[in-house]
Amino acid sequence: MIFGRVKPLDAILATAEKKSLHRSLGAFQLTMLGIGAVIGTGIFVLTAEAAQKAGPGMMISFIIAGFVCAIAALCYAEMAAMVPVSGSAYTYSYAVMGELLAWMVGWALILEYAVAAGAVSVGWSGYVVGLLEHALGIDIPNMLVRGPFDGGVVNLPAAAIALLVTWLLVIGTKESATVNAVLVAIKVAALTLFIILALPVMKMENFEPFAPLGFGGISAAAASIFFAYVGFDAVSTAAEETKNPQRNMPIGLIGSLGICTIFYILVAAGVIGGVGAQPMFAADGTGLRPGSIELTAACSAIGDGAVVCSKEALAFALRQIGWPQVGNLIGLAAGIALPSVILMMMFGQTRIFFVMSRDGLLPAVFSKVHPRYRTPHVITILTGLFVAAFAAFFPVGVLADISNSGTLFAFAMVSIAVVILRRTDPARHRPFRTPAVTVVAPLAALGCVYLFFSLSHETILLFVGWAAIGLIVYYAYSYRRSHLGRGVVDVAEDDADAPPVPVPPMPGAPTPGRNQA
Repeated sequence: MIFGRVKPLDAILATAEKKSLHRSLGAFQLTMLGIGAVIGTGIFVLTAEAAQKAGPGMMISFIIAGFVCAIAALCYAEMAAMVPVSGSAYTYSYAVMGELLAWMVGWALILEYAVAAGAVSVGWSGYVVGLLEHALGIDIPNMLVRGPFDGGVVNLPAAAIALLVTWLLVIGTKESATVNAVLVAIKVAALTLFIILALPVMKMENFEPFAPLGFGGISAAAASIFFAYVGFDAVSTAAEETKNPQRNMPIGLIGSLGICTIFYILVAAGVIGGVGAQPMFAADGTGLRPGSIELTAACSAIGDGAVVCSKEALAFALRQIGWPQVGNLIGLAAGIALPSVILMMMFGQTRIFFVMSRDGLLPAVFSKVHPRYRTPHVITILTGLFVAAFAAFFPVGVLADISNSGTLFAFAMVSIAVVILRRTDPARHRPFRTPAVTVVAPLAALGCVYLFFSLSHETILLFVGWAAIGLIVYYAYSYRRSHLGRGVVDVAEDDADAPPVPVPPMPGAPTPGRNQA
């Protein structure tokens, strides 16, 4: 039975009760937090991907993706406020829908965080290589800076930045709030400068045809562009520190996502109006698949002279409209700011693994802490190698879509969990309650499903295969070694020295001390 092993919510909340935080964030602070967390990677690296899928219609794609994010965020906020402990959607699912679905969510989050870190690494490589070639005149062979799908052999810069970030995480380096604020300011300033320079030279004829691949192309682009909004959960998880969360959380979430959507639409308009954004077509009139060998060949035939062929779309657009040095500055801004995004994504991934290991669902070695650096070094190194391998051999669009498949699954599960918990535990204190939950939560889940099935068939099949592997791992290893199934629940997620709390074993679970090979 799926709901047979549900981790007691009171046990999970025991941690939160020990660390009550000061409520100091208002609507403005939450909105600024959301803008800082959301704006950045996706718009820098996925504009060309969206243009190849939707052409100028990608402006509609940004609106669709932003709307789905907004309603999913309202559901996410209720769970984050009620269960403000580590583990994200994995922990929420464990408390509401049971161990199996929690495992599947945690398994999907591997795609969200680790593969996303690979996507950002590839995006960083594109901008840095472009900067070196255009600003310093260094000609780097494509075989060393592009994966096999992009007409090269291996993307060495992408793998290198992933391994560097891994090393930083192992030794315990984390961004300070001040450094993060500076990097956010750099990203926002770069995009603002792009808008100021690109919008005045727009040509309306570049917007025709607006949707060359129809609404299907717009939906496919929206599914990819969803990557550009990931990070909004930073607002959701701040509920415990928010003044009057019932009022300020929706303002912060909707406000930040609304502002980011406007930002994105203006950037997209600048790219489309300035240099055009029409897709490349095959001989039979169908659009070429982004990240494919066919598209790479088509781009090579025209000398990479289209935005859909660029690995640094915003810098490319500025160079085309007569601002080459500012284009180089955009590349420099991306080169400086994007490694921090890789770091935070990989940190999030290792934290999910760490919590799953502490629950007994993964080997205990994954939660082993380095004696000197006090970091989970084993899983950090494994994650880093995984990220570097993906970054070295796969194009950014493919990685972003794979990441989105895991993210959309996790957000859909959280949306469902909100409705279930409203019915099973209506008296539970909720610092923030999703407004019109019977409408918003199902709409959020359906929105996630819609975007999921708008992804490429290859991405969907890969996710299904990944999920199947996850089920095999769960029943072959995790089911019998689960602490909950054996009758032991760790109360404090963040306190390694906290004693375990015994609970009655679940029906059919092995008795502690027997059959636990």
